[in-house]
Amino acid sequence: MLCWISGFVLRPKSRAFLLRGLCREFTSLYGEPPKSDEISSGEISRSIQALTQDVDDVCRIIEGGVWGPSVEAALFNSNTKPQQDLVIAVLKRLKDVKTAVNYFRWAERTTDQAHCPEAYNSLLMVMARSKRFDGLEEVLEEMSVAGIGPFNKTCIDIVESCVKSRKLKEAVYFIKSMRKFKFRPAFSAYTVLIGALASADEPDLMLNLLHQMQELGYEVHVHLFTTVVRVFARAGRVDDALSLLGEMKSNSLYADVVLYNVCIDTFGKLGKVDMAWKFFHEMKSHGLVADEVTYTSMIGILCRAKKLNEAVELFEQMEANRAVPCAYAYNTMIMGYGSVGKFDEAYKLLERQKGRGCIPNIIAYNCLLTCLGKKGMLEEAEKLFEDMKKDAAPNIFTYNILMDLRCRYKQVEAAFELRNTMEKAGLFPNINTVNIMIDRFAKAGSIDEACSIFEGMDHKLCAPDAVTYCSLIDGLGRHKRVDDAYRLLEKMLNSGLKPNAVIYTSLIKNIFDAGRPPDGHKIYREMLRSDCFPDLTLLNTYMDCVFKAGETEKGRALFEEIKAKGLKPDVRSYSILIHGLVKAGLARETYQLYYAMKEQGCILDTRAYNSVIDGLCKSGKVNKAYQLLEEMKAKGCDPTVVTYGSVIDGLAKIDRLDEAYMLFEEAKSVGLQMNVIIYSSLIDGYAKVGKINEAYLIMEEMMKKRLTPNVFTWNCLLDGLVKAEEVNEALVLFKSMASMNCAPNAYTYSILINGLCRARKFNKAFIFLQEMQKIGLVPNTITYTTMITGLARAGNINEAHGLFEKFKAKGGVLDSACYNAMVEGLSIGNRAGDAFKLFEETRRKGFNIHSKTCVVLLDSLQRAECLEQAAIVGAVLKETAKAQHASKSW
Repeated sequence: MLCWISGFVLRPKSRAFLLRGLCREFTSLYGEPPKSDEISSGEISRSIQALTQDVDDVCRIIEGGVWGPSVEAALFNSNTKPQQDLVIAVLKRLKDVKTAVNYFRWAERTTDQAHCPEAYNSLLMVMARSKRFDGLEEVLEEMSVAGIGPFNKTCIDIVESCVKSRKLKEAVYFIKSMRKFKFRPAFSAYTVLIGALASADEPDLMLNLLHQMQELGYEVHVHLFTTVVRVFARAGRVDDALSLLGEMKSNSLYADVVLYNVCIDTFGKLGKVDMAWKFFHEMKSHGLVADEVTYTSMIGILCRAKKLNEAVELFEQMEANRAVPCAYAYNTMIMGYGSVGKFDEAYKLLERQKGRGCIPNIIAYNCLLTCLGKKGMLEEAEKLFEDMKKDAAPNIFTYNILMDLRCRYKQVEAAFELRNTMEKAGLFPNINTVNIMIDRFAKAGSIDEACSIFEGMDHKLCAPDAVTYCSLIDGLGRHKRVDDAYRLLEKMLNSGLKPNAVIYTSLIKNIFDAGRPPDGHKIYREMLRSDCFPDLTLLNTYMDCVFKAGETEKGRALFEEIKAKGLKPDVRSYSILIHGLVKAGLARETYQLYYAMKEQGCILDTRAYNSVIDGLCKSGKVNKAYQLLEEMKAKGCDPTVVTYGSVIDGLAKIDRLDEAYMLFEEAKSVGLQMNVIIYSSLIDGYAKVGKINEAYLIMEEMMKKRLTPNVFTWNCLLDGLVKAEEVNEALVLFKSMASMNCAPNAYTYSILINGLCRARKFNKAFIFLQEMQKIGLVPNTITYTTMITGLARAGNINEAHGLFEKFKAKGGVLDSACYNAMVEGLSIGNRAGDAFKLFEETRRKGFNIHSKTCVVLLDSLQRAECLEQAAIVGAVLKETAKAQHASKSW
């Protein structure tokens, strides 16, 4: 029989002790206590009732208002005195730790006596119930000074309470505080907390607690080591896990089958196949018998590593020692065969399993269907789906696998038919089924069908979750329906679901891709206001979009924002920043960012190397780029065609053509397919230095590779021919360009017009100028400058002046050379007045006036007897001559 007194239990076996305690503590309240042998059961009942009443009265006073002088006065004036049993009972009733501490201190002051161990432990339990440990260290320090400590039960209860409410940090703090004051936490408290930390993947905290247990002299068994090893291995910390195994052996603890199974499984999943094999053989050498878990784990590891022959050998070894086949091993082996496309062997294994009297279960068929789906074998999967019904009834996972396949292949009607079949079989589509249909239809381009499924959802039976919204928002965005995607986001918010960083990442990227940067910035600001913290992937994506939109300074600011938010920029962050700055013409900053990335410990991948190498080449640091290319190869990071293209282009631009060609041949020798960009870089390099024959040979090789030259390629060769004064050859090449259906651009015509003007073929140049305007190309500054200068120097003043005025009227900006040529032409053509006006305009615009131009104009003005204007030109000529003399002297 148990008697309850306001939260604690009186046990019959301790009745004599309890009665003596009750009589002793309540003497002042109820008179002299009777002798223990004279106490009747009725008196016990009355004592219990009296204590319960006192606890009720005290709690009523305490909970009746905020703690203060008035509450303390009410307690003092009550008929109850704060004896130890009363204090303990009240503390067990209270829930608020602040109130409990205030009452605890008041009772201490009132009685002028130290509390007993039970009272202190009761106060600790209040802290555990409220999950607040603000004054924990103070209470533990008092207990330490008084020579008392937390009971084992209290310690265990506090840790269990924290674990159940997922307050693991508080539980660790409690254990740490106990150790600080030299208390000995209970063995079970440690084991419970280590188990909870294992679920939370906190290996370092677990190891610390394990070492504490050893320091306290607790006997740490193999199972605890197994738990800690599993978490370290699962986190990929192989060295730490192996170190822990070594520590276990040094403590004369020997691994059992469970620990070996854990090691084989976890190390195998990390791809450490050789290590898993080592544990398997070590286990057998120690006389331990491998069970079906051991064999199945090892078979699965070998299958995932594509070591199918070894897996088969191990499977046969297991089968030879078993009277009853292991269904799990069969499923694993079937999955192994299916993963490498050996479906005939997988089917034979199914039949073999049946022959041994074991009907394949639904898992075996689901494994096969999954593999068929990954290989895109829809018809085979449909056939297996029908055949499997003889042995196992399809479950929800079976239908979802087949649904995935049908949706991926845009079989809309078949997908809906399968959904109806599910319902007839009593398996109603769950949210996973719906998510599969929406996601696969969206990715397959059937966005309308995906929207239709979403609209047809019964929100009472199957409400959309975050995955549903994410799939559809992303699908709508990728199909340029960003407004619909945004409306769906608003609908998600109205439904009470909170969008995560993945959804915002998709929406921001798709809005930028649709050419609406302002709306992309707006979404980002809305996300910040909604308290959704951006992750590194989101910020990297946003930064990439911003750079592509040409907002260089905003991109820089986002890189700094990554660090300001406490995140660490990764190799992708740096790659995006470098690539964006290079595209903005700020390649000179590449070198500094490269070293910042190295100092941070980033391991460069191919994309990062490509960005850095491209930036170094464009900033003129070709030698450093060449070194990085060699470093890339030495570290086992294979250069791509982009890598070679950047270095080849950099070398060609500084006329190091022999090295560029050697690198070109090296790239081809490693099996890389050269693209038009690389061929064009070489053609440009050779043509620029007048090696036209070599340029033609590169062009010929490119066309033999069935690569079509683009307009840049043709322009490079045309420009080389014009600079080599082979204008007629350039005109022939221009016709070849047209015959290959490559449309010329404004730069193409500018090159030809320049060449024709230099060859004094102005009529032909005019024809090309008119032709380019007819096909909708607008002549640029270079085209007009070339034409005007050529006409002016050839004496065709009227045509040159007409073009000059026409271009200015269109808002065109001409350069200094064009103004000087026009002034000279007008002067030679006896139009001194017009020449002087243009001379004055040239000076106002701040252009440099050549000495020759001044001499020609001065002569024209003197012939026209414009003496005042001639004096001005003469003064300018003197200033120009002095400036040139000073420059030479300097």
